[in-house]
Amino acid sequence: MQFQKILVPLAGVALVVAAYRAFGWGGVAVALGALVMWVLLHFTRMMQVLRRAADRPIGFVDSAVMLNAKLKPGVNLLHVVAMTRALGELVSPKDSQPELFRWTDASESFVTCEFRQGKLVTWELVRPTQPEEATTTPPAPAP
Repeated sequence: MQFQKILVPLAGVALVVAAYRAFGWGGVAVALGALVMWVLLHFTRMMQVLRRAADRPIGFVDSAVMLNAKLKPGVNLLHVVAMTRALGELVSPKDSQPELFRWTDASESFVTCEFRQGKLVTWELVRPTQPEEATTTPPAPAP
């Protein structure tokens, strides 16, 4: 269960009640103004991330290896989209849990990320196999 969905609104209500008890209606106005500012800051950040992602192809990342190195368990999907500056290609069926998104780079390497309830759980880097070079010695020059 996600406690943030319950605790954040309760904290907001507690802040407004505490402001009323301490400062009256003026305190309520300041507390509500602070809560509105907090919501607007989060909304602005989300819109900025999505605006940057709109200019790139879906599922593209500059370097899948660097993305793999930067990922940490527990970050949300918006944070990963901000790191890649692109929306991920949805691999799993729509509206099902867990959600699987894939980001691919120019060398055909890709990172597949698994999100449960919007939080990153696991990820996997897959690199294309390179054809093995012949390890034979070159022929000696003719005299």
